[in-house]
Amino acid sequence: MNFELVIIGSGPGGYVAAIRAAQLGMKVCVVEKAELGGVCLNWGCIPAKALLKSALVYENLNHAAEYGIAFEGRISADIEKMVARSRGIAEEMNKGVQFLFRKNKIEHIQGTGRLADKGTVEVKTNDGKKLMIKAPHIILATGARSRELPSLKQDGKNIIGYREAMTLKKKPGSMVVVGSGAIGSEFAWFYNAIGTKVTLVEYMPNVVPLEDEEVSKALERSFKKAGMEVLTSATVESVDTKGKKCKVVIKTAKGEETREADVVLSAVGITSNLEGLGIEEQGIEVENGKVKVDKFYRTNVEGIYAIGDIVPGPALAHVASAEGIVCVENIAGKNPEPVNYKNIPACTYTMPEVASVGYSEKAAKEAGYEIKVGKFPFTASGKAKAAGHKEGFVKLIFDTKYGELLGAHMIGSNVTEMIAEIVVARNLETTGHEMIRSIHPHPTMSEAIMEAAAAYGEVIHL
Repeated sequence: MNFELVIIGSGPGGYVAAIRAAQLGMKVCVVEKAELGGVCLNWGCIPAKALLKSALVYENLNHAAEYGIAFEGRISADIEKMVARSRGIAEEMNKGVQFLFRKNKIEHIQGTGRLADKGTVEVKTNDGKKLMIKAPHIILATGARSRELPSLKQDGKNIIGYREAMTLKKKPGSMVVVGSGAIGSEFAWFYNAIGTKVTLVEYMPNVVPLEDEEVSKALERSFKKAGMEVLTSATVESVDTKGKKCKVVIKTAKGEETREADVVLSAVGITSNLEGLGIEEQGIEVENGKVKVDKFYRTNVEGIYAIGDIVPGPALAHVASAEGIVCVENIAGKNPEPVNYKNIPACTYTMPEVASVGYSEKAAKEAGYEIKVGKFPFTASGKAKAAGHKEGFVKLIFDTKYGELLGAHMIGSNVTEMIAEIVVARNLETTGHEMIRSIHPHPTMSEAIMEAAAAYGEVIHL
């Protein structure tokens, strides 16, 4: 079988690269052993957001009286139906990718692929056949899996990863979540919202540790206000799963503490899927568990490329998609602009939501910038008050000398939608004064961006 491009893996990097390559006239084959769309579409981003939406609806109903709505009867959270809805949405999205493959005449082979030789991929199909596929260009886009710690060996029942957390048949009475990055924080919020007693354990001093410190502190306060126990600067030393409940030994600044829980969720990061790809045999360079690539995702071996979670950079779906497009456009001779890793938005879909891009206040100072900081709280936003979501703020970091927008940090309702405005503004090198003079619709949450841009003493509603 001969193609111009073979892609191993069909996540947001692989399937987007395949579609763009087909649009550019290439004959494309995608090798995928599981579902089209990868983890993000089937077991991550999309179904997780469906669960979070169910929890948000449940939470809103419990606060309906605040909006002048009264009804009789008890409200309950049915996790089986929530999971069923989530899985149904994932299946719909999977069918959507199948349709796009047919539309773009992309060959899909279900099986496990490995590099056999220069320009050759050996595929062991899911039905046991062995195929040899030839192409001058091969992209590795195999993604990542849940990382395991020695003290947190996942058994799929007592100590689980994100996949099991997404499909539990029964709501746990209690849960310890280890790791407060986006995955850990989102599941902690979800289960806490539907009535599980949650303890969130974070090794770093702050939750969502990659975010601006002020945002991290605000989210921690919100979690605690919602009834969640949050332990920062803490590590899980061991988990005893022999009894009816898991006994979790946690080392904190105060010493060792023990928590009992029905289930422990390990959300301590991810590990790249590099095993069995023939990387070592082909002499492809790997450093710190990631494939080394140039700005167009070429490895040190001609004709072999790598994108997504297996290369250095943020392990985010939208980053993998951008990398895939740049990679195939370069293969096609389109001279694309490399991905700007300084302008990648990050989102955490808790309630309140968290979104950011660019420098934090601390990082900007460490980089030598003299800065101005503009901040606008949603307590001063008419739309936020009307919606009943006054929690949070928008914080913008500007370079004093030129007015360059260095970064944005938001916490509040719908900020994951609002952050795109900042990404575009930074891409266009927009200044603070230009943002102030850009009329925002009233009343909207996005007005907070315009108000926060008034770091120059022009803020109106504060």
